[in-house]
Amino acid sequence: MTDNQQPILDKGVTSGDELPLAHLKRWQWWFLVALNIFFLIVGQAAAVLLGRFYYDQGGNSKWMATVVQTAAFPVLFIPLFLFRSAKDTLTSTNPPSILVLLLIYFSLGSLIALDNWLYSTGLLYLSASTYSLVCASQLAFNAVFSYFINSQKFTILISNSVIILSLSSALLAVDDDSERPAGVSKSKYFFGFICALGASALYSLLLSLMQLTFQKVLKRETFTVVLEMQIYTSIVATIVSVVALFASREWKSLPHEMAGFGKGRVSYVLTLVGTAVAWQTCSVGVVGLIFIVSSLFSNAISTVSLAVTPLAALVIFHDKMNGVKIIALLLAIWGFVTYLYQNYIDESKAQRRRNETGESRVERSPC
Repeated sequence: MTDNQQPILDKGVTSGDELPLAHLKRWQWWFLVALNIFFLIVGQAAAVLLGRFYYDQGGNSKWMATVVQTAAFPVLFIPLFLFRSAKDTLTSTNPPSILVLLLIYFSLGSLIALDNWLYSTGLLYLSASTYSLVCASQLAFNAVFSYFINSQKFTILISNSVIILSLSSALLAVDDDSERPAGVSKSKYFFGFICALGASALYSLLLSLMQLTFQKVLKRETFTVVLEMQIYTSIVATIVSVVALFASREWKSLPHEMAGFGKGRVSYVLTLVGTAVAWQTCSVGVVGLIFIVSSLFSNAISTVSLAVTPLAALVIFHDKMNGVKIIALLLAIWGFVTYLYQNYIDESKAQRRRNETGESRVERSPC
């Protein structure tokens, strides 16, 4: 089985294991990586801050906060049509059946809806800074899932990253001085912590399952496959969330919620629309990095955003940053840097192997 920790440029030992985008030049590959990193970091930070703003100004519907996390999927049809080409229909010699695709998209979409609800509940009962730091544990969860599902190797540096990020979350769990949003009891704070932690674990599982789907089922080489995955799973997740919104009867409180929103009706609508667009931008970056690099790398970049968000929350919402939060933030950054260094080592080894392969081919070529 292939080692998913290796950079994507090191694909292609055999044609059967050939990884997507291997035909790109090195700078083109890094450009795609950088573009998806930008989408992920900016989208996630904006979405978390807008989500906290929604609750602070009087919003209280967890299922509405869940719906907006996937409701903006129609905007992705624009790049889908722009990126689609005749090659898209030729890149997979054995395309999966419609029934298999429906089952995959329905399963992943339903899990995404549940994951989004857990995130929305966690953000309701936690401050934006605490929420972001707890969610940084997703890298640790993803390292474990990648090991069992995607054959991700566990090195000393990766193990170190998992331990450090776990300690970061544990610090927040036992911190009695953590600032809680107004009206949130200690029991609700703990429930929000559990939901955020559970959402991180489920999110990490989703990333590994998506990577497995790209490698074993879809097997296509264009960015179109990323957009299709995002669109179809978002459709399912949105439908599930809307059904839950009506089944929970939270929809009845929405007119009153809009009327009582602190910044007014227009701000209420713009907040929900902005949150929807931000989450969809983030999702494109997440799925893109899974496709181009690996699920573990995608989660590592998410950790960067989650480390940046508390600083933005400090400025925008004046969140309290006590000593425990600062230590947790530093641990989260340390865990990310450790993983990034491991990825740098893998890239260097892959480059040396490519150079050695190239030189051996030149030596064997006839005069």
